[in-house]
Amino acid sequence: MPENPQAGALLRWEEHGAPWRVVERTPTSATVSLLTCDDGTEVDRLVSSDPEFLALVARKVDDPESGSV
Repeated sequence: MPENPQAGALLRWEEHGAPWRVVERTPTSATVSLLTCDDGTEVDRLVSSDPEFLALVARKVDDPESGSV
C-alpha cells in the first residue's frame, strides 16, 4: 500500500472498479476527479504534489488501457 494517502485512496478507488479522471496535471501536482460507476458523477477530488501520487497518475495517463477516464 502506498505511503501517500491520496495515492492509497486512488488505488482503492480503482480496486473497486470505479473510474477517475485527471482534472489538472502539472509537473509538480495533479488533481483527480473520482467518479461514480453508473453515470460518471464526480464524488470527490484528490489533489497532491507527492511524487508517489504523481507517478500513479502519470502511469495511468500514459496507458489509456489502464481503466482511468
